[in-house]
Amino acid sequence: MLSDGIQGQASRDVVVNLIASFVPLQANKSERQLLESLPDCLDWLEQIEQADLNDIRVVLEKNYPRPDADLERFENPEEIRALDTATDLDEYTYLVAGCVGEFWTRLCFRHVRNFASLSEDEMLALGKRYGMGLQLSCPARRRRRSPCRQMLLPRYELNAAHLTASQILSDARRFHPIYRTWLEKAKAGLECGLRYTRAIENRRVRGATVLPALIGARTFLYWMPLEQQRCSRR
Repeated sequence: MLSDGIQGQASRDVVVNLIASFVPLQANKSERQLLESLPDCLDWLEQIEQADLNDIRVVLEKNYPRPDADLERFENPEEIRALDTATDLDEYTYLVAGCVGEFWTRLCFRHVRNFASLSEDEMLALGKRYGMGLQLSCPARRRRRSPCRQMLLPRYELNAAHLTASQILSDARRFHPIYRTWLEKAKAGLECGLRYTRAIENRRVRGATVLPALIGARTFLYWMPLEQQRCSRR
């Protein structure tokens, strides 16, 4: 219903009343404040100029098409689950983060004077890959504080190596080639992010944009096996 309200397909009052019914059930103070802020957010949305509104609706439709999808995919928090194929993983990282890179690129070309030295099409392509690379680097950070044992690497590739998702920590030798392949893909996405950042003319926007890439790079260093770190130092 919230998604329909954002897309202009449901009455604002219906959405607000529905969310209001959830507020008393939310014990977390911060989460409750987020719910209570919804009417102001919807009011703000109605005041956005049409081009920006269209982009907001497009990215949210891509980014949040089925809010229950992950709950179904990773239903059991004690079970490590995997996506099926590399195509599924590419689609997942695009819908969660790649389309966000495209969204911010469009907004910046519209609102930041002399935004970039590259063309909008070039920046859109780099922003997409940047977001997807960042998403590939996220599960390691997220799992340290989340009970959900997500395993995004494709089940098809694990099966080819005679592995299940639950065996990746106990059989590092067979898992390592798969890990390296996706690590390199994630690194390539962050390299796109650095190219994206270098093309930005505004220094403050450039500084803000490069921070996720730096965090992603530190994530790789944290999770690389110690012997790989020693090799990289050499």
